[in-house]
Amino acid sequence: MTKNQQRTRRVNINNRTLYTRGLKPGFWRDINHRAMTARWPAFFLSAAVIFFCFNLAFAALYALGDKPVANTPDDGLIWLLYFSFETLATVGYGDMHPQTHWGHAVATVEIFTGLSFLAVYTGLIFARFSRPMARFMFAHNAVIGPENGKPTLMIRVANERQNSISGATARLWLLRNVTDAAGKESRRFIELKLLRTENPVFALSWTLYHIIDEKSPLHDATPDSLSAVEGLIILTLTGVDDSSGMELHARHTYSTSQILWNHNFMDIIDRMPDGAAVIDYGKLHDVVKV
Repeated sequence: MTKNQQRTRRVNINNRTLYTRGLKPGFWRDINHRAMTARWPAFFLSAAVIFFCFNLAFAALYALGDKPVANTPDDGLIWLLYFSFETLATVGYGDMHPQTHWGHAVATVEIFTGLSFLAVYTGLIFARFSRPMARFMFAHNAVIGPENGKPTLMIRVANERQNSISGATARLWLLRNVTDAAGKESRRFIELKLLRTENPVFALSWTLYHIIDEKSPLHDATPDSLSAVEGLIILTLTGVDDSSGMELHARHTYSTSQILWNHNFMDIIDRMPDGAAVIDYGKLHDVVKV
């Protein structure tokens, strides 16, 4: 077995811990994905470290020459590092400047590579800020309870921006282990049909309903049976933000421990003294036992 095949990595997918093996390390092959998905503190810290190392490398190159930069006291490396910072930032205070062919050559290379670095860095920041982000609040728990006299799986979602999401579409899936006739186990996605899959104007809250009848994959299911097959409920939402015109995507997963049986959601709509409706987002996660 090769070294790459022995490399084991822990990953979390849909609240489930898995281990992968046999993939070659791909940090530099997928650096754009890592830059786009890193947390903001890690992103800025990494950029600062790269910026410092970049300038330190060019300061060392300047130091290989014979007084390549004018007005550097004692030709110290720290002053060459300062000069590298000023060159890369195109500040050019004027007190230090290249004075030999070697200094001009290194400065030329630094300016060319520095412009490329700044262009990539600026592009990444713009891409991270302009990336469409859905601000949907998902109830902490999904509930199964009676709705119009029928057992129903219910999931409640709210739009935190309180603007309009046009053409909102929802799809619900059950992910579970399945064993075939040969005894081979696999993970399968089974769609759970919703009572209403589209919301033309998703502005405040939206409760999704899946009726558990004879045709439902959840028919005769129990908490123990779902747990035995490692069942997961996966909800996906898409829509167009009317404010930005961008398409939004969101996904939320409920494990078997997050499904409350024989419960229902509490009403989140109150009334003002003048009769106007009030949506209380503080009650979005509240449930009541049936």
